[in-house]
Amino acid sequence: MYSLKIIHIIGVFFTLVMGTLLHFLWEWSGRNNIVAVFSAVNESVWEHLKLLFVPFIVFSIIEYFLYGKYFDCFFTAKARSVLLGMLTIMITFYTYTGFLGKNYLLLDIGTFILGVIVSYLYSYQYLHDFTNMCSVYAETVGLFTIIALSIAFAVFTFLPPKFGIFLPPMS
Repeated sequence: MYSLKIIHIIGVFFTLVMGTLLHFLWEWSGRNNIVAVFSAVNESVWEHLKLLFVPFIVFSIIEYFLYGKYFDCFFTAKARSVLLGMLTIMITFYTYTGFLGKNYLLLDIGTFILGVIVSYLYSYQYLHDFTNMCSVYAETVGLFTIIALSIAFAVFTFLPPKFGIFLPPMS
């Protein structure tokens, strides 16, 4: 079996690099609508959550074929992990911008890095704890959560609601 710790460390770097590239990919593609589904199309928090979500899920698919099928709680762990990372990004961003009155690029980057690390730490800890036995129901909910978020990112890229998280910050 593969070393769970090493795979998760690789996942952190994969997600950081791929997430960073996804920040620019839509512009580099000439604003291609297919690319828009999985990369950031504006500076809203929602679009920036894709920078964690997409590479994390892509790496999770790789993990599934390497070792994930041997874990009862794989999809549960991955859904909880990516949700926790996204929540970390949102809480950190809105907290620091609330205190400072605006966002700063270095703090935005740090927020992204923190969200990625939190996601992989939680995933590692959850999967490492072999006492976590999941029901088929829990795994179905985990997989459904990942699929629902994927659909939401696609839909809200083209039809974003007109409030908060979906709006780019004001200059």
